[in-house]
This record gives sequence, C-alpha cells and structure tokens, in this order.
Amino acid sequence: MKRILPPTYLLLAIAAMVGLHFLLPGAKLVAWPWGLLGIAPFTAGVVVDMIADRAFKIHGTTVKPFEESSALLTDGVYGFTRHPMYLGFVLILLGIAVFMGSATPFAVIAAFAVLMDVVFIRAEERMMEAKFGERWATYTSRTRRWM
Repeated sequence: MKRILPPTYLLLAIAAMVGLHFLLPGAKLVAWPWGLLGIAPFTAGVVVDMIADRAFKIHGTTVKPFEESSALLTDGVYGFTRHPMYLGFVLILLGIAVFMGSATPFAVIAAFAVLMDVVFIRAEERMMEAKFGERWATYTSRTRRWM
C-alpha cells in the first residue's frame, strides 16, 4: 500500500484553506494590505524546508517518512527543532492564512499540525528511538519537537 506523503497533505491543506476562505470565510482577521505580512512566514517556511531537505541529502539519509534513517541530524535547523520540515509546512500555511486574512483558514493550520503529529511525527520518533537509542534520547532532551 502506497502511503500519502506529507507534501500531499500540505497541498490538501492549502486547498482546504482556499475553499474555506471563499465559501465560509468567517471574520476578517487581517485587513489588506496587512495580509502581505504573510509573505514572511511563507518564505521562512519554504527556506526551512529547503535547508532541512538539503541536510538529508548531504547526510545521505531518507526524507521519506516510515523509511529507516541512516543518520541522526542534530545540527543546523535540527538543533532548533526535531521536525523542521513539518514546522516549515506550518509556516507556509500560516503565511497563506495571513495573506487571505479570513478566520477559517487558520483552523486548517491547527488541524494540519495535529494530523502531522498523529500520522507522521509519533511514528518517526519511535523509529528514531529504536534506531539511535541513547543518542536520540539525548537529542530529544535538548531539542523541542516543534519549536
């Protein structure tokens, strides 16, 4: 069975945000032109994701969830958060929500973060603990899951 990967969930979340914005916008939280401030978290999210992806490539380990990692990354963006790619996705969604300005897209961000935690992060962390043992425990004691 082929699993749905996180970028697909990101695209589905963006589609849900756009749909909610136009079909059920709720209160206007961010007025124009302040919505342009959404460019900052959007750009930060893209940059964090690119840096994290590059770190995987440099260390020759997989970026795909549920595949066994060959390296434990603990420096760079991984020194700030254990899951920079998911954090990057959340920042991208936050940027889009701020840009749109209506209330309902913000609900998608919370749902997306919970979904990533339940579907991917918990399983990934169990796999990392099994693979890296004490090194993983030390890393998790000093590095937050999200931020």
